[in-house]
Amino acid sequence: MTSQVSSQAEQADGALVGEQRKPAGDKDVRRLDRVIIRFAGDSGDGMQLTGDRFTSETASFGNDLSTLPNFPAEIRAPAGTLPGVSSFQLHFADHDILTPGDAPNVLVAMNPAALKANIGDVPRGAEVIVNTDEFSKRAMQKVGYATSPLEDGSLDGYSVHPVPLTTLTVEALKDFDLSRKDAGRSKNMFALGLLSWMYHRPTEGTEKFLRAKFAKRPEIAAANIAAFHAGWNFGETTEDFAVSYEVAPASQAFATGTYRNISGNLALSYGLIAAGKQADLPLYLGSYPITPASDILHELSKHKNFGVRTFQAEDEIAGIGAALGAAFGGSLAVTTTSGPGVALKSETIGLAVSLELPLLIVDIQRGGPSTGLPTKTEQADLLQAMYGRNGEAPVPIVAPKTPADCFDAALEAARIAVTYRTPVFLLSDGYLANGSEPWRIPEVDELPDLRVQFASGTNHTEADGTEVFWPYKRDPQTLARPWAIPGTPGLEHRIGGIEKQDGTGNISYDPANHDFMVRTRQAKVDGIAVPDLEVDDAGGDADTLVLGWGSTYGPITAAVRRLRTAGESVAQAHLRHLNPFPRNLGEVLARYDKVVIPEMNLGQLATLIRAKYLVDAVSYNQVNGMPFKAEQLATALKEAIDG
Repeated sequence: MTSQVSSQAEQADGALVGEQRKPAGDKDVRRLDRVIIRFAGDSGDGMQLTGDRFTSETASFGNDLSTLPNFPAEIRAPAGTLPGVSSFQLHFADHDILTPGDAPNVLVAMNPAALKANIGDVPRGAEVIVNTDEFSKRAMQKVGYATSPLEDGSLDGYSVHPVPLTTLTVEALKDFDLSRKDAGRSKNMFALGLLSWMYHRPTEGTEKFLRAKFAKRPEIAAANIAAFHAGWNFGETTEDFAVSYEVAPASQAFATGTYRNISGNLALSYGLIAAGKQADLPLYLGSYPITPASDILHELSKHKNFGVRTFQAEDEIAGIGAALGAAFGGSLAVTTTSGPGVALKSETIGLAVSLELPLLIVDIQRGGPSTGLPTKTEQADLLQAMYGRNGEAPVPIVAPKTPADCFDAALEAARIAVTYRTPVFLLSDGYLANGSEPWRIPEVDELPDLRVQFASGTNHTEADGTEVFWPYKRDPQTLARPWAIPGTPGLEHRIGGIEKQDGTGNISYDPANHDFMVRTRQAKVDGIAVPDLEVDDAGGDADTLVLGWGSTYGPITAAVRRLRTAGESVAQAHLRHLNPFPRNLGEVLARYDKVVIPEMNLGQLATLIRAKYLVDAVSYNQVNGMPFKAEQLATALKEAIDG
């Protein structure tokens, strides 16, 4: 979905404010500045689809938004169990927002497991919509309810709406030739229709989506659309929902342009395609499917018309091996994976360092170690990206900060790779990959020119006057070696993992040459041109700097806004480039008495900062598979400021 919005304004993630008015009908309409909704149910209940459709309609309406999909690692977890609960949280507003929200204002619980798994996050007074059809004695006992929470008073502090979603859906579809079980599967569309009525969401996009999704089974499309309409009509007619809500478009939240809702993995895929076109190189992906990176492989495989070639290899090692071969052959080469795959790819990454060829290693980080938490987020691969190879094998590291920023980060990683002839790590994570937000579609002339010159002839004159090609003769500014396409006459040269002689590229075991080559490869990475670190220090008098990287940007910024609204003076800076660091980072750190570094790991960036700059940075760490909450982070930062 795309929408046109204009101008720019910045507001804090504040509390809900409302204005009530009377519509043309009998029900009141309350205007809100923001809402947080969470859909929750079994992994087979279609909660991700429901949330995605509500998000798409919200994006087309023009709200700012941020999402948090959360699902089990198992392909089909046991039905009705706590580990099998799948949820989708959406925060949308009439102003600039940064996170999916700390706590839902509305919880839609499709069964007892969904209620029990999520009610702890719901504040008192919030609305809870419960599918009463699923609250059988057996289903409640399965998740530890001795008595029904709908009857024992445990939900008295909430505004509970008991709705027999399954029964109502089956009744709405009685004229369709469907079994009760098949009809009941459309209950997520009934719930979507109800919520769409409650928040005045558009409906045309969902109807069009359902017709396209079930184009080969039009009767199923019609049934889902009927369930969707039934949910809308139920909200309109039932006395249990006396109020509906409006959240105006975020008309002042963004710069002028055309926007669409986009997830991090989709934005990253588009960024890679754009990088290939801007470099005028074929894009080659060598990959092995792994959560949460597989969507990039799926997306890139759709775009052969842009010169994209995708190869699903038999394992992680084959995937990166093929990608490195494509880089040698003159392609913009990419391999995608998550933490366990990086471990398997480490030897070939070291080979790419030795060969000095451009290669993008996209790591969508997840909870570890080993298989860990495949569907949960973490940013604990930083030290692996920095040091996880044998020998001195420096690799630049770039990290996006939001789902939409994954597009720009992909272009930046490609710029470094092709300019400096080096593998580059792009560190995203599961929160960014699956989350979504509005993205301004850039004009083509706004994109960087990434075109490169391949070696085309000799570049060195021997003492006897002979013209030869030296594959390791370097550009004096970038220290990049020539990129020679194999098969070019006169440019034959040796490749492999054994140390090369400076200039000639011949095998060398000379100690002095090895020392020189190691230091030169390090100097090449250290010399990469990256922008200076920008500091947001509104008053210029802050004593505390909050330093972040990657997906912590949203929660940190929301927390800093809350502190400033409360009268605190605090500065904020966020790192995109983690190797090399911006050249002014040391000077920035020295300006503040305290440096706090929130991370979804046990302090990996803090370790690097302490080691390089001798700054006694304070770590604030979380490794529970979920992103920081803004209020939690604001409390921790306030304690650090006062401590």
